[in-house]
Amino acid sequence: AKTLFANRGYEHTSTSAIARTAGTSESQLMKHFGSKSGLLEAIFTEGWSAIATQAKHATDTLDDPVSKLEAIAAAVVGHLERDPEMKVLYLLEGRRIRREGQMVALTDGFLSFVRLLDSIWEDCRIKGLLGPAIPPHAVRSALMGLLEGMLRDRFLAERLGFPAHFSLDKILEVHTTAMNAFLRQ
Repeated sequence: AKTLFANRGYEHTSTSAIARTAGTSESQLMKHFGSKSGLLEAIFTEGWSAIATQAKHATDTLDDPVSKLEAIAAAVVGHLERDPEMKVLYLLEGRRIRREGQMVALTDGFLSFVRLLDSIWEDCRIKGLLGPAIPPHAVRSALMGLLEGMLRDRFLAERLGFPAHFSLDKILEVHTTAMNAFLRQ
């Protein structure tokens, strides 16, 4: 399903094509995942859990919260570069509202990742690195959006010639610059 969703798009991939590719029946897919959106949610759950685990490991030996945040950004970018199909799904399908409902799936893996970031930003606030008027959740949202937007634009540049020709190193450099703008010097 991950391969088909990444190559054809979620909307243009049928459950029968997924079952055929997986060598199973549609009824078995429905039994295990409930629907096509349930299957996509399972893919995101697994993917975000892997990212959350890698991000946690990247920060285990670090004490400085700023170093932790930089390590997490590098872990996310690295993970997505190693799994191009997951990158396509995160960047193009991850926040899209589906016809089946008016909700975006917030998987346990994604929420675990968000909690990790929030705990580090809260540590920054406690240590006086973040101004008291700046909510840690707002900073997390801004920086996650920055990374996601730059990765999406870079992907569109590679595939469609969109004007966003910058390296992965530049993405991380811009992320660090933006992060530092929120921190007290």
